[in-house]
Amino acid sequence: MTQEELSELIARTALGDRKAFSSLYAATSAKLFGVSLRILKDRAQAEDAVQEVYVRIWRRAGSFRVGQASAMAWLVTIARNQAIDMIRARQPATLEYDDAPEMADPDPDPEARAALSGEARRIEACLGELETGKAAAVVDAYVEGLSYQELAEKYRVPLNTMRTWLRRSLLKLRECLNR
Repeated sequence: MTQEELSELIARTALGDRKAFSSLYAATSAKLFGVSLRILKDRAQAEDAVQEVYVRIWRRAGSFRVGQASAMAWLVTIARNQAIDMIRARQPATLEYDDAPEMADPDPDPEARAALSGEARRIEACLGELETGKAAAVVDAYVEGLSYQELAEKYRVPLNTMRTWLRRSLLKLRECLNR
């Protein structure tokens, strides 16, 4: 179909001519589907896009100006813009300011490091007061994240014994840290 014929169909569509609109659809839908599919890379979404494109064409046919662009270029632009709008709609919305990730340096400042350093020395000293195996089990549980079962297997003790070790060791650590 020539550009002049397409322009005529768009002009008649602007006047509400359903037969012209049907002819326009028959002549251009394959091309506009191809444009949408190339951008969206999903057949179902491309089909939805083409449906929206023809709704826009029906509503905006009166804005088409014969001298400004070719009829097919105008139609392809509508299809392209619809596909891009659908891609943008798929993307997550931008974060609100309060939800934005922290951009500051995650490392503690010098004062916090000094306090943590002193606290770390106190914890190490208190761990030193525990039996070696029990201190290592506490570190494995609360620093390495091992489960009771994994600890029991690692230290070759029954599960309930491991639970008792950890409970008693934590009580001793709390007493030591409160001194």
